[in-house]
Amino acid sequence: MQDFVIIGGGIAGISAAARLSHLGRVTLLEAEPALGYHASGRSAALFEPRYGLAPVVELSLASEEHHRHANGGVLSPRGMMIVARQSEAEAFAEDIADMALDQITVEEARGMVPILNPEAVALAGYATHAEDIDTDLLIQNFLREARGNGASIVTGARVTGIARDAGGWTVTSAAGSHSGRMLVNAAGAWVDGVAQMAGVRPLKFQPNRRSMARIPAPGGHDLTRWPMIFGAGEGWYCKPDAGALIVSPAEEHPMEAHDAWADDMVLAEGLARYEEMVTEPVTRMISNWAGLRTFAPDRVLVIGPDSVVPDFFWLAGQGGYGFQTSPAASQLAADLIAGRAPAVDAATVSALSPARFG
Repeated sequence: MQDFVIIGGGIAGISAAARLSHLGRVTLLEAEPALGYHASGRSAALFEPRYGLAPVVELSLASEEHHRHANGGVLSPRGMMIVARQSEAEAFAEDIADMALDQITVEEARGMVPILNPEAVALAGYATHAEDIDTDLLIQNFLREARGNGASIVTGARVTGIARDAGGWTVTSAAGSHSGRMLVNAAGAWVDGVAQMAGVRPLKFQPNRRSMARIPAPGGHDLTRWPMIFGAGEGWYCKPDAGALIVSPAEEHPMEAHDAWADDMVLAEGLARYEEMVTEPVTRMISNWAGLRTFAPDRVLVIGPDSVVPDFFWLAGQGGYGFQTSPAASQLAADLIAGRAPAVDAATVSALSPARFG
């Protein structure tokens, strides 16, 4: 009998395994043959602490010290730019206010990103506080901590049944049965399915597809110092990636939980929106993929014990914020389970609690 059985081997489950390994015996179950296979393996990997609603921002800000310093840190400079047409001035103003960007001239923006089209781009904003996250290193650091404290990490363990008795939970999987006194639901797009299997009321999470295309460096430019660029209202974005450029239509299409793939038409529409704002056409695509960003109904993470079944713990609804919030989110989970005063304020704890859904 373990103290904790965690379902889900993305960044949420892995970071929780690291934190909870200091409190007791941990088993983590991941359905796929590898960890971080779904949303965690398809992330834009940006730390932008002012991105999201207030409780999400609080978690991101509370995660910054860990990202910057723990195990030598996982952040590196990137920067963030928002560009807009004159007709998008209202959305542009809201974006730069929400994410604390400074407005700059189009000439200054083109000095950083020379392919911006001066006939289309009328407004630009920029900030240095967005940084790249080395997501693989972050995962490996948490895994090292978990395994160093004796946690068992089991892949190829798709859950097929969950039963509860007076002693706790028994989880049946493709890799055998595992028992624990507390069940931690960190199953990403599958969290409601896990809840139903456990006899716990689902909270109506919605997975949404987001697609990505990887294209060659536009015009053969060196992209090393280019910022991540968003269209106003997040109608598209692009980001340097190992000498190439990833471009996303930034869509949010509701989906059932599955191994997502990109829709060709959606990608084409997103690439067209990107092309309108630059001078270099897209001549070919190196690769493409999609991931599912899963949100609670109010688009805020859900962290805490179920209000009816308290030994069922929700760590869910990371949406597009999983990596950047993971240090503080996992620490909050451990603090709540251990009965310690959380590092984040009481209002944020309440805003994240599953009890908010009644």
